[in-house]
Amino acid sequence: MQDRSESESRKLLRRLRDTLAEPGQGQERLDRITGLIAESMLTDVCSIYLFRDRDTLELCATRGLNPEAVHRTRLRLGEGLVGRVARTATAVNTADAPNERGFRYMPETGEEIYSSFLGVPIQRLGEKLGVLVVQSREARAYSDDEVYALEVVAMVLAEMTELGAFVSDDTPIANPHKHPVMLRGGSGQEGTAEGHVWLHEPRVVVTNLVNDDPEAETARLRDAVERLRVSVDDLLRLTANADKEQREVLEAYRMFAKSRGWLRRMEQSIESGLSAEAAVEKEQSEARARLQTVPDPYLRERLHDLDDLSNRLLRILTGQGSDTGAVMPDRPILVARNIGPGELLEYGRKLRGVVLEEGSVGSHAAVVARALAIPLVVHCEAITTEALNGDPIIVDGNEGVVHLRPDETVAAAFRDKIVMQTEAAARYAALRDLPAVARCGTRVGLHMNAGIMADLPSLKGSGAEGVGLFRTELQFLLRNSMPRRSELAALYARVLKAADGKRVVFRTLDIGSDKVMPYMNRPEEPNPAMGWRAVRVGLDKPGVMRMQLQALIRAAAGRSLTVMFPLIAEHSEFASAREILLREIERESHFGHPLPETLEIGAMLETPSLAFAPDSFFRQVDFVSIGGNDLKQFFFAADRENELVRRRYDTLSVPFLSFLQHIVRRCQDAGTRLSFCGEDAGRPTEALAFAGLGIHTLSMRPAAIGPVKDLILRADLGDVAALIAEAQRDGRDSLRPALEAYVRGLGRG
Repeated sequence: MQDRSESESRKLLRRLRDTLAEPGQGQERLDRITGLIAESMLTDVCSIYLFRDRDTLELCATRGLNPEAVHRTRLRLGEGLVGRVARTATAVNTADAPNERGFRYMPETGEEIYSSFLGVPIQRLGEKLGVLVVQSREARAYSDDEVYALEVVAMVLAEMTELGAFVSDDTPIANPHKHPVMLRGGSGQEGTAEGHVWLHEPRVVVTNLVNDDPEAETARLRDAVERLRVSVDDLLRLTANADKEQREVLEAYRMFAKSRGWLRRMEQSIESGLSAEAAVEKEQSEARARLQTVPDPYLRERLHDLDDLSNRLLRILTGQGSDTGAVMPDRPILVARNIGPGELLEYGRKLRGVVLEEGSVGSHAAVVARALAIPLVVHCEAITTEALNGDPIIVDGNEGVVHLRPDETVAAAFRDKIVMQTEAAARYAALRDLPAVARCGTRVGLHMNAGIMADLPSLKGSGAEGVGLFRTELQFLLRNSMPRRSELAALYARVLKAADGKRVVFRTLDIGSDKVMPYMNRPEEPNPAMGWRAVRVGLDKPGVMRMQLQALIRAAAGRSLTVMFPLIAEHSEFASAREILLREIERESHFGHPLPETLEIGAMLETPSLAFAPDSFFRQVDFVSIGGNDLKQFFFAADRENELVRRRYDTLSVPFLSFLQHIVRRCQDAGTRLSFCGEDAGRPTEALAFAGLGIHTLSMRPAAIGPVKDLILRADLGDVAALIAEAQRDGRDSLRPALEAYVRGLGRG
């Protein structure tokens, strides 16, 4: 075996293909394969270990070890040399296995007589499936050619496992894509939906794994790579004015596409007997395995680029474009690794929900999902490899949980939950035209958040009293070039017309952090959330701010105009931004353009520092809106995009409520209007606490207005204020237990 030739390697793969094509159950096939590999590689032992669950490997077939150990010998992930191969997804090759670090002796296998050991992972596109092992009595290290040959065989076994070739009653292998799976992620948008999977990027199915003509396969691969290179070069020319990040990705595509090492490794796999498609998938699987062990974010992004490039190459080779001809199922739930806001908007209201393998709670996609009022789950690991088009799926955006192919018990429980939500929605609809007046007589203004025209129909349907936050950045983010002033003015005018006299608070451009305009250079920052963003960009680049303010003034055309500047950290920033707006008012007057009937200029309080601004700030500003999402993360020093900490700190923490109470008093002393805007404003219990503190204007997603109003109508804000005072006096950490007990005591309205 040490001097085996490339033709012998191809011969092994062809024999393997023929063996897999023979009729038989899963165990029969595994037994034949281990015998075939041992004979071809001239080894004493060949064994296949497969995962029976996420953390346990089971010996499923062997030639050479004690056959009684099959389905009895099990190893934990990381246990012994086999467990080490599985955990690290890298080969272990040793001439003296018993003395190798981490060796675990399994007496029932009878392996003590074998010195040499070679184990390689069986994996497909980053998914660990098992370990393929050969052993010999002779104490020797296996050659590089032998290691590579075994890796090629393992890759074919992985593909056959994916196709269900080893499924039977006598193996632990579950039929792929058939059984129920529960996946946990993060909540990007609340809500519950049941439907069917619609893959944003359909899976590329590779069925021809072994080649009979290496020269022809190599020619196919080279032709496909050349077409790939041309397409990447074309993309680069078309995006000559794109932002740095977008061009960086395309430059990485070009670098990988022109990498001789990348092409050489795939050609080597073809020489060993794989088809061109299988060679690409082998390289892609190894890249994904490396991806899981790389801590550096930049390198991880580059490996993601390589993964994307491999998918493009597979589509060229197979002819399976993104449009497969599949028909979108009823009640589609979109599943994707990630998606941009423009692509999500194209799907529109056809979707019942969205599940992303990546994404974030503050991403543009999350903003669009909220506008479409559909549940969103982010950071849902492995969903794109596990799901198939048409699979039944349930999305629980409240808990960040996805049930793929749920059994009837789970589905029935969620249907009951959806029915209850529908009944509650009907109850809330009956309250739509009622003001939110608590039992104590205090009225709480409930407003909605918006960001696109698709949001505006909810203004009437939800019973919102106005738009407490209109995010203006989406019109900038959805384009490849800066929008013109006339386009923005026309859009803002349509918003005001749709509002039909109700107050609309326009927040000026809030970019930076995770919101990057594709046509604007973005500086490298170690912590973008606390860096050059929002009003800081506007003050440093006043041309963009002035253009937007001019568009807002012209859109008002004699109507009332309300403008709010984001992320104000100190009085001087607000004063400077306010002065720019007033100068634009003077300029529009000079040109004879109609001026707003009334003008309100406000600030978003998202940094703790602004709560301690001088009295002159609170007297100068017309209104203050607490930006709860950012204020909470800065108050607790807990990144809201970090799943490890974002749920660690409670909004109903007594210190946080005491801080909000300080803001309430500052505004009351100055006679300044105050509102709360953010996800927590749409959670009934939290909204009740804010109202009890004295924040009597809340802005939230439209779907939350009904539940919040329902609770406020049943509550006495004096009782809530007393609970807050009691918690402060007693030195409690959280108001939540006491407030939730109070809410339960109110019963259902």
